[in-house]
Amino acid sequence: MDLKLKDKTAIVTGATAGIGLAIARTLAREGVAVTISGRNQEKLDAARADILATAPAASVRTLIADVSTADGAAALIAAQPDADILVNNLGFYESRPFAEISDEEWFRMLDVNVMSGVRLSRHYFPRMLEKKWGRVLFISSETGASTPADMVHYGVSKTAQIAVARGMAELTRGTGVTVNSVLPAATHSEGIVEYLRKTAPRPGMSDDEIQASYFARYRPTSLIARVIDPDEIAAMVALLASPLGGATNGAAVRVEGGAVSSIL
Repeated sequence: MDLKLKDKTAIVTGATAGIGLAIARTLAREGVAVTISGRNQEKLDAARADILATAPAASVRTLIADVSTADGAAALIAAQPDADILVNNLGFYESRPFAEISDEEWFRMLDVNVMSGVRLSRHYFPRMLEKKWGRVLFISSETGASTPADMVHYGVSKTAQIAVARGMAELTRGTGVTVNSVLPAATHSEGIVEYLRKTAPRPGMSDDEIQASYFARYRPTSLIARVIDPDEIAAMVALLASPLGGATNGAAVRVEGGAVSSIL
């Protein structure tokens, strides 16, 4: 399917691995000129090489910027003042007992997961409204709809992303601009593999056994009962970023394998 994205420009934050890299790779294959940001040039170069391996003719730009800080967001904006598509993917998660989460840990979680997207959107979103076309996407999480007890601060940050996206969407009426959030569940990455291993009930279990145990014990509502492939998330993001996805606006789009059991 031609998503009609040729000649569009996109910024994808947190794109050196995992979901962000998969999104950048998918958009590049669709003809989008992609800019990826991160804090490590070596990782950015490796991500660029990965993207070009599947889309040799793609335009892929790398920018060193820690967009979890105001200075980092300003640096990215200065380097690329305009974009048709903004994918706010930067984020992290951790499992912590609620009573042990310090103020500093709360603020860091919100700075990285929420304010990074807010700062960038504050610049790019008005420009999209002026052009009467654009896409802003926040990569949220199933935990934004159903907060787990072992990572309350993470769940709060992901709920905040959904709220920001919906509020911004209210400003787009009749413009051709859309703002949506995407809610993955556990998605394959080095980080999630290590996280799942920590949940193993006994030593010596294989990764497949650990995954089965995790979904049985901690995510029994998942209908697919497996970790999601990043490319599955990227496919949905690409559709929402495209002109073909223009009828979806202000939505919290679930790509979480049925883990959230409510029908709305």
